[in-house]
Amino acid sequence: MAAIKVITTTFLLFLILYHKFFATGEEEQFIYAVFCGNNIIVNSMVVVTPNGLLHLTNGMAQSKGHAFHPMALHFHECGSNGKVVRSFSASFVFVIHPIAPGVSAQGLTFFVSPTNNLSSAFSNQFLGLLNKKNNGNTSNNIFAIKLDTVLNNNMLDINYNHVGIDINDLRSMDFYNVGYYDNKNGTFCNLILASFEPMQVWMDYNGESKINSVTLAPLHVTKPVWPLFTTTYDLSRVLRNQSYVGFSSSTSILDTHHYVVGWSFGMNQSAPLIDVNRLPELPHLGPKPQSKLLVIILPIATTTFILVIVSAIIVLRWWKMRYAELQED
Repeated sequence: MAAIKVITTTFLLFLILYHKFFATGEEEQFIYAVFCGNNIIVNSMVVVTPNGLLHLTNGMAQSKGHAFHPMALHFHECGSNGKVVRSFSASFVFVIHPIAPGVSAQGLTFFVSPTNNLSSAFSNQFLGLLNKKNNGNTSNNIFAIKLDTVLNNNMLDINYNHVGIDINDLRSMDFYNVGYYDNKNGTFCNLILASFEPMQVWMDYNGESKINSVTLAPLHVTKPVWPLFTTTYDLSRVLRNQSYVGFSSSTSILDTHHYVVGWSFGMNQSAPLIDVNRLPELPHLGPKPQSKLLVIILPIATTTFILVIVSAIIVLRWWKMRYAELQED
């Protein structure tokens, strides 16, 4: 009897897990407030810090980082015209640590991909997502939100600081300058991705209207009512039913660190709210603070040096004038 009970319990548990993760009509959602203790899939470059940050790139030149939610999700459902991609949404908090504000080695992407193996992807302008050979191929079946920090003419970038929607191609089908609309007066506020400052991104795809909206704001700012931009595209033409969601990033020759601080995802529902007040503490980001002693001594030393030079010039001119007078006498 005990053996039968164990088998029955195991079978019921299997059915529950199957229903939760594999049933195509089921709503799925997840949230990573910290990444410690989670079975997130990463490549050898990515590190989960002791306090739970997802460190995608560690500053090493010509590197790429990948991180995936461990379970493939089912994006298709039956519609009036056959299989369609369900509504889904994602939210994540990220920070880019460049060598200096606005000077970064590439950016990062949030993507939906049919595979969790992107080892053939290139770094540099390909952001660890695609490569020179497959960029633009419809067989990629990839959708991505690109946070781009480098102006690359080959990718038809508009500037070094923009957000793009990419379909099988890192030449974005739509893009916009980085910023957000203030909820109080609707004023557009510019932001810089590579600024050491944590920011939050929200993306929402509506399976019925095919509208994809992207919203961005600084951390601790409520999600803006007006998205940064929207675009209409039927992702049923792109995404495979069973696909993975995750992040990619890359570097070139500049020292840049990419972090994902928190992440949530929802299928047929909004992504769970990320409590930004309970996120892991960020490492020290930004230029190292100057020594207090240096701050005090440097102005004094500079002023003293200038006074010495000026005094020397005055004394020299006085001696020249004095010498000229003696010559006349």
